This record gives sequence, C-alpha cells and structure tokens, in this order.
Amino acid sequence: MREESAYDVWSALSELGLGEPGSREVRDVVSCPGTDSCKLGITSSMGLNQAVQERIEEMQVEDALTRQIHIKMSGCPNGCGQHHVADIGFYGASIKVGQHQIPAYIPHVGGVYEGGEVAFGQRLKLRLPAKRVPDAIERWIRHYEAEREEGETWGAYAQRVGTDTLEQQVKELSMPVDFSLETMNQFIDWNRNVPFEVIRGEGECAV
Repeated sequence: MREESAYDVWSALSELGLGEPGSREVRDVVSCPGTDSCKLGITSSMGLNQAVQERIEEMQVEDALTRQIHIKMSGCPNGCGQHHVADIGFYGASIKVGQHQIPAYIPHVGGVYEGGEVAFGQRLKLRLPAKRVPDAIERWIRHYEAEREEGETWGAYAQRVGTDTLEQQVKELSMPVDFSLETMNQFIDWNRNVPFEVIRGEGECAV
C-alpha cells in the first residue's frame, strides 16, 4: 500500500467495520476458522472469538497493561490459531456428559510470541465449557488487575501466581452440567443452533 493511499484504505475498511483502533491489543482476538470451514475442527473457534470480543468490549478495558494481553484460540489441538504462544490461549475439546457432549476448551497461559524469546504457555488442568470461556477470561483479567505487582505484565503475573491459582479462579466454571431443557445452551456451540457433537475429517492443514 502506498503511503498516500493509507486514508482511502482505512476509509474502505471502516465501511466494513474493520477500521476501529486496537490492533494487537486485548480486543484484537485471534482464532482459526474452526468448524466454520475446517473438518479437523472440534469447536466453533470463530464463534468464541466473537463472544470474547463482545465481552472485552463490555468490560471497557482502560488499563494499559491489561490492553497488552493477547488472546488466541484454536478449534482443535493443532494450533492454527497459535493458542500455545498467547498470553491466554484455548484449544477446542469436548466434555462427555452421559450420551451427550459439551463443546469445551483447554486453556493455556503465559505464552510469548513477540518482544523476546518465543515460549509456549502452560496448559491448565481443566476444561471449560465453550459458553463459559468469556466468564473465565473476565475473572482472570479482573484478578490480574486487582492482585498484580507494580508494572507487572500478565505473563509475569501468571508465572508468579502459578497455574494452581489460575485454575482455582475458574474451577467452578469447569464443572459440567446435566443435560436438560434448562441447561441446553451449554450443549450448543457458539453460533450454532443444534446440539454439539464431534465430527472430524480431513482438515485445511492437510490439503
């Protein structure tokens, strides 16, 4: 893009809803296509992406250090969404409840992909139902803002408090529910209207 074209490009992007500030900040959530187009996908990572962005907007994050947090998600363990190097990352999984399945995500914390040596995040020992992931993110961010040390980044905070503390902050959210009309929403993935089931085939990365 030529420098003199920058304004015209920004204007065109704005008409598509892509001209807002916040690139590479906490509201700039990254995901792979997930089950929208990839047959290896387990969950609707793009649907979760939208839900997380909406929650971040509702939170009205103003804190400069919090705005530096990067959130990424993949629809399966393969990592096309680079969840493993995110500050807060997730990959798609499932939770079996009797004959039914709940779309779920396994979280990673403390990954690094810029500003230093690349490092994989630590996997937490729990699975979060997909519909509860935005709640978990909000809890972690609020705890971070309340309990961090002066100038402490999310990565440094996560390393200091450890995975056990981060697991305890969201443990109740990881508890599955019994299948019923009242809990049906937990068994339906983001941007879907039918009960969740794992269906896998040849994915985009295998083409």
